[in-house]
Amino acid sequence: MMNTAKTKTFEIGGKTISIETGRLARQADGAVVVKMGDTMILATAVSAREAKEDVDFMPLTVDYQEKFAAVGRIPGSFHKREAKLSDYEVLVSRLVDRALRPLFPENYHADTQVMLSLISSDKNLLPDCLVGLAASAALMVSDIPFNGPISEVRVARINGEFKINPYIDELANADIDLIVAGTENDLNMVEGECSEVSEADMLAALKIAHDAIKQQCKAQWELCEMLGGRKPAREYNHERSDEALESHIREFAYDKVMAIAKSALGKNERSEAFAAVRKEYVEKFYPEGSEIQPDKFLMNKYFHHVEYDAVRAMILNDRTRLDGRKLDEVRPIWTEVNYLPAAHGSAIFTRGETQSLTTVTLGTKLDEQLLDAPMNSGYAKFLLHYNFPSFSTGEVRPNRGPGRREIGHGNLALRGLKRVLPGLEDNPYTIRVVSDILESNGSSSMATVCAGSLALMDAGIKIKSTVSGIAMGLITDEKTGKYAILTDILGDEDHLGDMDFKVVGTEKGITACQMDIKINGLKWEMVEEALKQANAGRTHIRKEMDKTISQPNADYKPHAPRIETIIIDKEFIGAVIGPGGKVIQGIQKDTGATISITEVGETGVVEVAATNGESMRKAVAIIKGIVAVPVIGEVYEGKVKTVVDFGAFVEFMPGKDGLLHISEISWDRLATMEGVLKVGDEVQVRLIDIDKKTGKFKLSRKVLLPRPPKNDSNKTDTTKPSEGANS
Repeated sequence: MMNTAKTKTFEIGGKTISIETGRLARQADGAVVVKMGDTMILATAVSAREAKEDVDFMPLTVDYQEKFAAVGRIPGSFHKREAKLSDYEVLVSRLVDRALRPLFPENYHADTQVMLSLISSDKNLLPDCLVGLAASAALMVSDIPFNGPISEVRVARINGEFKINPYIDELANADIDLIVAGTENDLNMVEGECSEVSEADMLAALKIAHDAIKQQCKAQWELCEMLGGRKPAREYNHERSDEALESHIREFAYDKVMAIAKSALGKNERSEAFAAVRKEYVEKFYPEGSEIQPDKFLMNKYFHHVEYDAVRAMILNDRTRLDGRKLDEVRPIWTEVNYLPAAHGSAIFTRGETQSLTTVTLGTKLDEQLLDAPMNSGYAKFLLHYNFPSFSTGEVRPNRGPGRREIGHGNLALRGLKRVLPGLEDNPYTIRVVSDILESNGSSSMATVCAGSLALMDAGIKIKSTVSGIAMGLITDEKTGKYAILTDILGDEDHLGDMDFKVVGTEKGITACQMDIKINGLKWEMVEEALKQANAGRTHIRKEMDKTISQPNADYKPHAPRIETIIIDKEFIGAVIGPGGKVIQGIQKDTGATISITEVGETGVVEVAATNGESMRKAVAIIKGIVAVPVIGEVYEGKVKTVVDFGAFVEFMPGKDGLLHISEISWDRLATMEGVLKVGDEVQVRLIDIDKKTGKFKLSRKVLLPRPPKNDSNKTDTTKPSEGANS
């Protein structure tokens, strides 16, 4: 086929970006290649022609994968090929999914897949700032129904200056680092971390990001114009409907559902009450044995519409919540630390019907996580894992390990906590935080943040400040212009609402945030009001947490590992490790301590971890002995390692042997070593010389012994003979 590629080029943040279509993957419904520097992302979009029967949601799948060839590497796995998506790739996939999903028509239900492949990489550019642009552009050049375009950018404040899509080496100095997505008119997704910044600074970053998003949306329209205009969306009819049934259900159920919504029942009781209304409807109009039976799919769908409308109307008109709270009221909180005696740190955080049991485990450098991905390699010293078992919502489902939701929630909590961790000089540990959600009715990721902060303090980790998090919601009515911002949302309020805005921070400011918008038309004043209301909620939660523990414990738990750091010259690293690791393994076996060594510039950093003082003392003493510099004239306690004809080799310092020549053992002249010394004998020696050429050590024992008087045969003996000498 002829090459009919079209390319749109533009500039953002001082960097040139191009979108090309028509060259690659032409059998997909839409395909583009987005390029910035040497980074290239292939994005494809394909949607089924028909929806599956009785599907009333958008079955969208977004997969982002990095090819190792993009960075000139071969995968380190056994199979030497790209495997399942890494956590990092899942997180990037979620960034795109959350931005795209609200832009598909509500009645479009065909299976749709967007695939994003990193096929070339500039090692100093993070590709996650381009994936939203690439995904949207692929949909825009297709006939898939999509109310776009959207785009995503990274905005960071580096040394006080905001930058769009900065280089990786610049991000080390960033105190704001956000990925922001939106349309030409609105924002619909935010994810990122900050170093305790103000709400005003956060708002400024979002506005700068939106200006760049507008430019990228414009570029997508211009690409469509280059192709002769945007393709008409394909025809579809994915929803069955029955207007009479819908009207009948609404007439029967609306007032009953509204009364339940206003009753302030608990989660389970409320669900049972809603279900009872459905059961009453079926028993009244479709009694058992009746020839006509209800269309269960449509009936459930229309009852859900009634619940959706009634709950939203109650909140907007009565300014009250499903559980009876005011709009800005936080659910009751109770907390406890040191709940698990064997853990290095533990905490329970319960807010309403949401509960997290969180543990902290302290490890050594050997416990660091190895990261082996094209754009995310190295080691991680701070790990946070979030678990969401089915019993937390009273459900039954098989345990298949963490899904995308668990990975995303854990990452958000990790972002919120890592900015308050102490530096290496105050924290030599690898830290693993695990949050197990035991109950859930909304905001479990924010419960993880709060429980994690408490558990870290219980473990004695010197975090800078207490960290709290809160989830904000939004209910809007486009017709009347009414809106309500909700503090500490319930699960139903999240499901039925228009926004989920999570804000994490300390007393000084915001450390992480995540926002998902399900509607068009979010105004800046709403964002500002939500941030202000979130600050008040975070403050309330933090004060409740402080009643349990307000600062880190003065010491670690007695059973937690102790770590001592020894800085040595680079030249001694090999001596501590020994041939094939023989020396370091021997120290660990003999002392019970765990030892790791890292080369840092011209020095070596030796970490010694032990659970008791005696193990630590022994291991440190041995290592210091190995790295100590022998001094001529110093006296050492040595051990005979080998006996030879001309003397003995004595280990006078760990790993250092010297020759104790036969002539240096005693003032007496020794003709043979037989019976003088044997292997294992302990002997005190003095270092008398170091050969400048060979570095060999010369030892002496006799210089430490009293020197006998000289026997001079030429001198006349003037002493008197004893009596009887002549007898």
